[in-house]
Amino acid sequence: MQALMYEGPKVMQIREVGLPAAGEDDIVIRVAYSGICGSELSGYLGKNTLRKPPMIFGHEFSGTIAAIGGRAEAGGRWRIGQRVTANPLVTCGHCEPCLSGRQQLCLSRQLLSAALPGSNAEYVKLPAAFVYALPDEVTLRQAAMTEPAACAIRAAELAAPKPADTVLILGMGPIGLLALQAVQQYGVREIIVVDMNEDRLGIARALGAKHLICPSAVDTLEEVKRLTGGAGVNAAIDAVGAGLTRKQAVLACKGGGRTVFTGLHEEESVLPVNIAIRSEVSMTGAFAYSSLNFQTALKWIAEGRMGLSEGVVEAPLHEGGYWFEKLLNQPGHVSKVLLVPGGTS
Repeated sequence: MQALMYEGPKVMQIREVGLPAAGEDDIVIRVAYSGICGSELSGYLGKNTLRKPPMIFGHEFSGTIAAIGGRAEAGGRWRIGQRVTANPLVTCGHCEPCLSGRQQLCLSRQLLSAALPGSNAEYVKLPAAFVYALPDEVTLRQAAMTEPAACAIRAAELAAPKPADTVLILGMGPIGLLALQAVQQYGVREIIVVDMNEDRLGIARALGAKHLICPSAVDTLEEVKRLTGGAGVNAAIDAVGAGLTRKQAVLACKGGGRTVFTGLHEEESVLPVNIAIRSEVSMTGAFAYSSLNFQTALKWIAEGRMGLSEGVVEAPLHEGGYWFEKLLNQPGHVSKVLLVPGGTS
């Protein structure tokens, strides 16, 4: 089969690799769509310690079942050709985090596109326990957004917004745009969003953002203070992962505010910890999602509560290297790139 192989910093090539074979508990999925994730952009640059070449990236995907292992088939839930998506965070199911519903903190977790071969290929394999059948109303294209939607749901869950809160979201990439929608499910309407890209700010406005900030036009923190009457926000979500945006998230919060870091762009950052202490601003990381978050994401997509449509690009798998470069340098109006094995559909 063909796969888009990461072979070193800024090197992506189409290669012929062996077809994955289903073990007794596995399902092999013929990939319909495979999204490019922001965490993979840093991996492409050689800045992500989890992603070492050679590696097949891709963990946001949908497709149809191509092969079923013996024990998985015996359960009677699955059939060849069935439309599915999958939770790419493979966990053990029996450690303390798994048993307490925090599967993303599993002591032996393995992520497709890092520890396991990913979905930027014609076929991908993973245990049947992590595969989800699609509701009839969910298209394969929509289903490919389930994984990033689950990440956004976890970030919003940790931000714990109340309907009357003001929430700041830094970064209107796919996770930021989906976090905007996730926060709205809590009844929040006062949402401030920040991005350097005017096109992405326009998408955020269409999705319901109340206030837009472009740092090239105004100072982000001064504008947040102006919009909140000097008080600051109740919660801030950093979906960028840069030192500057992490610092801004903390400084934008009012006393007792909550900061959630979900962007992974930079490994380390200097933070205003003394200010956080004096203002009792909480800081927490949001890594991936629980199994319940993933199920909620698929449910909310089916109900039309979450998803991306504007700015979504479908591109053939062999153009993957080009789109990694474009997303890093000139994303323009693009909100998400979905790679399509075999060409566009």
